[in-house]
Amino acid sequence: MEFIDYYKILEITKSASQEDIKKAYRKLARKYHPDLNPNNAEAEKKFKEINEANEVLSHIENRKKYDQYGKDWKHADAFESEKNRQNNSQAYANRANAEGEYSGDFSDFFESMFGGSGRQNSRTKFRGQDINASLQLNLIDVFTTQKQTITVNGKNIRLTIPAGIENGQVIKIAGLGAPGANGGPSGDLYITFSITNNTKFKRESSNLYTDVELDLYTSLLGGEILADTFDSKVKLKVTPETQSGTTVKLKGKGFPVYKKENEFGDLFIKYQVKLPSNLTEEEKELFTKLKKIRNNENK
Repeated sequence: MEFIDYYKILEITKSASQEDIKKAYRKLARKYHPDLNPNNAEAEKKFKEINEANEVLSHIENRKKYDQYGKDWKHADAFESEKNRQNNSQAYANRANAEGEYSGDFSDFFESMFGGSGRQNSRTKFRGQDINASLQLNLIDVFTTQKQTITVNGKNIRLTIPAGIENGQVIKIAGLGAPGANGGPSGDLYITFSITNNTKFKRESSNLYTDVELDLYTSLLGGEILADTFDSKVKLKVTPETQSGTTVKLKGKGFPVYKKENEFGDLFIKYQVKLPSNLTEEEKELFTKLKKIRNNENK
């Protein structure tokens, strides 16, 4: 397996902090994202390399293993375990020799006791390393359940992404990590979701929040307006004398509840009254009259 310099891919030095790694990854992932580079094979290849580098360097333990073992970092645990086994074996052999119980190679000692089975039994099975990957999506992408294919370590993995998944949420896929050693089981794959909200709605769990402008006349006299929900439009009845900052709740018009079919949070709409501008002389006169009427009523 050829050595890949993950630091070089992320355009950082080996002394970079975890925050530096995160910033570098986000910058390059945006630059080479397939959505911004359609039909660009080079950009797609670069995007995969960036994700692979981030999978390793963003995980502190994996980064340590990579720094120490390079291209063989996935088998670091197996190397360490074998090293400890050999050190323990040698220490046992040295002790046995000092006590006069045995002299010779430790593997020969096992052969003499177990008829040659010791060397075979020493091939311990080691579980493969877990792999950490990240997947970037837009908020609109997780409003409905969808299927998506991602590439991890050269393998295409078909995922079903449930509606309502949260930003920063991690899901585990058993057995899709690095292969084990000596016939051991594979590790697991952990996928962290990075969800960008480029809508006018603020999301908090399954609830959504947004502002809607009201003209002065509707806020004073009442009426009907057409307002946006996340995936449609609804008619709202505005009561007379609605104040700026008034909030109304639309039950069930929020975001899907994660892994709960046909369950949605609520949508909270805050009214913002917009005052008219560029008044005509006639309008100014009318407002002046209204002011006088109001002042006389309050006397």
